[in-house]
Amino acid sequence: MPPEKKTENNNGSKKNMEKKLHFSVWYIVLGLFLVSLIHNYYFSLSAVRTIGYSDFKSWLQAGEVEEVVVYQTFIRGRLKESSPNVEKGERDFEVVRVDDPDLLKDLATKGVKFSGKIEDTRLKDLFFAWILPFAILFLIWSFIFRRFNPGAGVMSFGKSRAKLYSKSEAGVTFEDVAGIDEAKEELKEIVEFLKTPEKFKKIGGKIPKGVLLVGAPGTGKTLLARALAGEAKVPFFSLSGSDFVEMFVGVGAARVRDLFEQATASAPCIVFIDEIDAIGRARGVGVVAPHEEREQTLNQLLAQMDGFDPNAGVIVVAATNRPEVLDPALLRPGRFDRHIAIDKPDLKGREDILKVHAKKVKLSKDVDLKVIAQRTPGFVGADLANVINEAALLAARRDRSEITMAEFEAAIDRVIAGLEKKSRVMNRKEKEITAYHEAGHAVVAMSLPGADPVHKVTIIPRGIGALGFTLQLPTEDRYLMTRSELLDKLAVLLGGRLAEKLIFDEISTGAENDLKRATDIAKSMVKDYGMSEKLGPVTFERDRRPLFLDTVMTSAKDYSEDTAQEIDREVRQIMADQSGRVEKLLVQKRDKLEALAQRLLEKEVVEKDELLKIFAEEERSGPKVSVVT
Repeated sequence: MPPEKKTENNNGSKKNMEKKLHFSVWYIVLGLFLVSLIHNYYFSLSAVRTIGYSDFKSWLQAGEVEEVVVYQTFIRGRLKESSPNVEKGERDFEVVRVDDPDLLKDLATKGVKFSGKIEDTRLKDLFFAWILPFAILFLIWSFIFRRFNPGAGVMSFGKSRAKLYSKSEAGVTFEDVAGIDEAKEELKEIVEFLKTPEKFKKIGGKIPKGVLLVGAPGTGKTLLARALAGEAKVPFFSLSGSDFVEMFVGVGAARVRDLFEQATASAPCIVFIDEIDAIGRARGVGVVAPHEEREQTLNQLLAQMDGFDPNAGVIVVAATNRPEVLDPALLRPGRFDRHIAIDKPDLKGREDILKVHAKKVKLSKDVDLKVIAQRTPGFVGADLANVINEAALLAARRDRSEITMAEFEAAIDRVIAGLEKKSRVMNRKEKEITAYHEAGHAVVAMSLPGADPVHKVTIIPRGIGALGFTLQLPTEDRYLMTRSELLDKLAVLLGGRLAEKLIFDEISTGAENDLKRATDIAKSMVKDYGMSEKLGPVTFERDRRPLFLDTVMTSAKDYSEDTAQEIDREVRQIMADQSGRVEKLLVQKRDKLEALAQRLLEKEVVEKDELLKIFAEEERSGPKVSVVT
C-alpha cells in the first residue's frame, strides 16, 4: 500500500506534485536570469553626468575634453584630469546629440580622440518585442484556464478533480452513522473484503465492483460512503458527477481515465462519486446529440468499470436521489452490482441520529430525545442535525448555558413552518378569519377517528405567506393508509375553509394550499389507489414522480376522454361529499369552534394540553408531520 497522503489539487499523486514544483522553480530561475541581464546592460557602466550641449561645446573649445564616442542619439565623453569641471573624480559625461555639422571638425581641431558607435538594442528589443508580450499572454491564458478550472494549471484539464483522503484522514466510521442500520449491514461485506481480500479470493468470490446508494436528499448517503472508507481504513477518492464535465469536448473522458489510474495505483481504495446522475443519465433520451460531452464521459466510465480487475481492490461507490434517470448499462451486474436504498429513518432511527448529533452540544436534563424523535416524523438526518443546530443557536441568543426542551420546540417549529414573522401585523378582521380557519382544522381533526392528533394550533405568521398553522402528529410511523383515513385527512384540509364560510358566510384566499392538497388526495384515490366505487379497482396513468423528489414529470394519458371526464366527476363527488360531511360536523361542534378561536385570538398559540381541556378528550400524541395552513 502506498504511504499515507492527501492532496487537494488535481494531480492527486506525489509524482505530479514534484513535477509541478520543478516547473515553478524554473520559472524563478528564468526570472532571475532576465533581471540579471537587464541589470548588467543598464547599470554596469560607471556613473555618468548628463550635461547640456552648450556646456559640451564650451568644454570642447577650452580643450578640456579628452575623448568622445558618438552614438546615434547621444554623445558620451571623458574630461581631462586637469579640467576644472571634473567633480569628485567623475570625468565621464553624457550629452544628447543635436544636428551640429561642425562637430567632427571641432573635435579634430582640438585633438580630441573620437569614434562612432551604433547602439546595440537587440536585447532590449528582444525583451520588449517578444519576451514581455508572450509573458503577458501566458499569464492571461493561465488566468482564463484557472477561472474555468479552479486549482488546475493550463495543462491539467484532463486530470481528475477528486479529493484524496488517506486512510487516517477519513475521520468517520459506522459509529458516526445512525438510523440506517440495514444499509450499514450491507456495506460490512465491502469492508471485510477491503480488509481481508484473501478470504474471498480463496474460494473464487468476486466482490461487487460498484455500490449505488439511493435515497432522498439528506438521508446520509455521502456520510455513509465516508464511513465505509474510515471503517476499512483505505484511501478515499471523493468527487461529484459534475466535476467530470467541462465545456471542452473530451475532458470528462480524460478525467475518468485519470481517476481510475490514480485509484488503481492507490488500491485498495474507495472511489466515491456523488450525484452520479449528472453524468449517468440514460443515453439517447431527449434532443441532445448522441456524441455530446456528457455521453462520452458516461461511455468512458462504463468502459473503465468493465476493464479493471474485480479483485484489484478498487470499489466504486456512487450516490443519487434520481435512480430512475440512470442509464440501464450503468446499473447492470458487473458495474453497479449492488443497490442500497437509504430510506427516511423511523422513530428509533431518528432517536439514534439525535443521540449522535447531541454529543456535540450541551443538553439540559429536561431534554428527552425520544419525545423530539416523536415530534419530527418524516425528518431525515440533515433535518435532525438542523433542528439541533437551530436549538443551539436559539439557546445562545437567550444567553442559556444549556439547550432546554423549549429551544427544541421552537427549533422544530422553525424547521417545519419557517421563521416567525413578528413584525407582520394583521388587522382585526384578518386575525379573526385566521383564528376561525385554524380552529376549523383543529376541530375536524379532533373529532374524526382516522385523523392525526393535533399537537399545536397557532395564528402567528410564519414562513412565506403562512398566517398560521395547525400541527398534527400521528401516533406512530405509518406505511399504509385506508380509504377512511384518506377521507378523514381530506376532511381536515377542508375544515378551515368551511369554518370561514360557517362563521362569516364567505370564504377567503387562505385555503389555497388546503384545496391543492385535498384535490391531490382525491385524484390519487381515483387514479392510483382504485378507491372509486364507480370506476372500480382500476389504476390510470398519472403524472410520474421521481422516487425521492417532489417534482412532477408530466406523461401522456393512456385512457379515453370519456374516462377522463368520469375521473373528474368522481374527484368532484369526493370533494363534495367531504365538504357536506365537514359542514355538518362544524355545525354540531360550533361551540368548540368558537371557544378555540377566541382562545387563539387571546393567546395566539394553543398547545395540545389546552386543546384536550377544550374538547374534554384523552391525550393523543405521536410521529410524519402534517402541517395545515
